[in-house]
Amino acid sequence: MHMADALLSPAVGGALWAGTLGTIILSAKKLTAKMDDKLIPLMGVLGAFIFAGQMINFTIPGTGSSGHIGGGMLLAILLGPYPAFLVIASVLMIQALFFADGGLLALGANIWNLGIYPCFIAYPLIYRTLVGHNKSPKMITFASILSVVVALQLGALSVVLETKLSGITELPLSTFLALMQPIHLAIGLIEGFVTAGIVIYVHSLRPDIVEDLEGVKSVAAGGSIKKVLIVMAILAVITGGAFSWFASTHPDGLEWSIEKIYGKPEVPVQENPVRENLSKLQEKTAILPDYALPPKEGEEHTENPSSPWPAVDPGTSLSGIIGGLMVLALIILFGFGIKFMNRNKAKM
Repeated sequence: MHMADALLSPAVGGALWAGTLGTIILSAKKLTAKMDDKLIPLMGVLGAFIFAGQMINFTIPGTGSSGHIGGGMLLAILLGPYPAFLVIASVLMIQALFFADGGLLALGANIWNLGIYPCFIAYPLIYRTLVGHNKSPKMITFASILSVVVALQLGALSVVLETKLSGITELPLSTFLALMQPIHLAIGLIEGFVTAGIVIYVHSLRPDIVEDLEGVKSVAAGGSIKKVLIVMAILAVITGGAFSWFASTHPDGLEWSIEKIYGKPEVPVQENPVRENLSKLQEKTAILPDYALPPKEGEEHTENPSSPWPAVDPGTSLSGIIGGLMVLALIILFGFGIKFMNRNKAKM
């Protein structure tokens, strides 16, 4: 559900950027107020796993479409809403800047659509309310599926409304809604089961990971999360380095919906200096565009729909591993920054 810049006007994209930045600042303040040293490596490893997981599109049977996990709900359950929002924002930033996945103008909207709804609406109002002290596998599964579905439905609805507000006339509101909501319902059901499975497994390893009233996870004193970190790190490497070869070749839910209406998976880009400058910047920063090795000099990058499956591609593996490491490094750097600020406050 990564939006391209062509779907947003600078005004709408800028407004969502402002809302997203405000939420990032608020989340950072919440994390700064209650810093758990064990939380930062867990954030980093989970972020690397979500980056890799988003590379794997799974086919939606009978539709000719595909989807991938968003990961916001999984992060919110295991980390708490504020750290989770910072992690999903880090993942999407790395994707947009270095892999050209989603536009830079649309980055604020993508973080909003994939982060706000799972972290601050579906998690506190649905998952936490349902699970409470009853962390049985059945309740975790039910709450995870319902939470993911609601969050993804709200995200899909936002995409439609954002394109409407941007004046993208190629995508009529009612028709776009009629395609986006059902396909993302199917995607949400699959992601819900994936989320539940991982949460149940992590809880079996470390049932003491709890949430305090501030919405920031903490790990019990003296407890070790080494096994959780090792397992999630291995999953991140295997997922990004090998499982990504088996990603579905079908267009994702958003591209599929656009193609059903417009006949192509992308709408024409309206000329605008803001959009053009951001596109040029992205071309310079994207070291592995579309999760592939850049074309040799004189060659143009093209996607071949008839390419073999699975697509055993060193560029894909390299992208999965490098991207995960980038997310991990960004979050750890952020953690050191918080520690530095806390030390300075303590000295004052």
